[in-house]
Amino acid sequence: MTMHDEARPAARLTVLTGPSEAGRAAVIRLVRARSPWVRMPVMVTTRRRRDPEVDGTHYTFVDEAAFDRLVEEQGLIESAAIGQHRYGTPRRPVEAWLAAGEPVLLSIDPRGAELVSQTVPDVRMVLLLAPDDRVAAGVGIAAAIINHAAERAADELVGLLGSPFLTPARPPRGG
Repeated sequence: MTMHDEARPAARLTVLTGPSEAGRAAVIRLVRARSPWVRMPVMVTTRRRRDPEVDGTHYTFVDEAAFDRLVEEQGLIESAAIGQHRYGTPRRPVEAWLAAGEPVLLSIDPRGAELVSQTVPDVRMVLLLAPDDRVAAGVGIAAAIINHAAERAADELVGLLGSPFLTPARPPRGG
């Protein structure tokens, strides 16, 4: 292990959550466009693909049996039924990115966020609220962002994720 490895800050899983009207989708689109270094897994779903969705890009589309296998094999960090379809976050890519020191961001509704917090103890929860929301941050919420403008909210979120460039805690000796 080198000194650089010792000084590397631990990668963290961050969950952006909040009510549906808060604008999570718009903020996430901006984060994806502006900060490609932030890792975001492709969710798994049992619903049918819609045009122009691409399997493996927008979602990973599976049948009920494959979804059941993922649940049984603990291949999902969290899963939920929404209407007649099921959705989940794949565990393997998240764990691989975190092990490589890369920040991972999930955008999940509050119910799914609660499941993630039960599975990943050191997850950072970020609550996104619409400007007129008066919801107080709950237990486990590390930060709250008021979405006055999606661009500003995306910048705040990326700021919470930290820099993609890891720097040593102390300079190398003799260098």
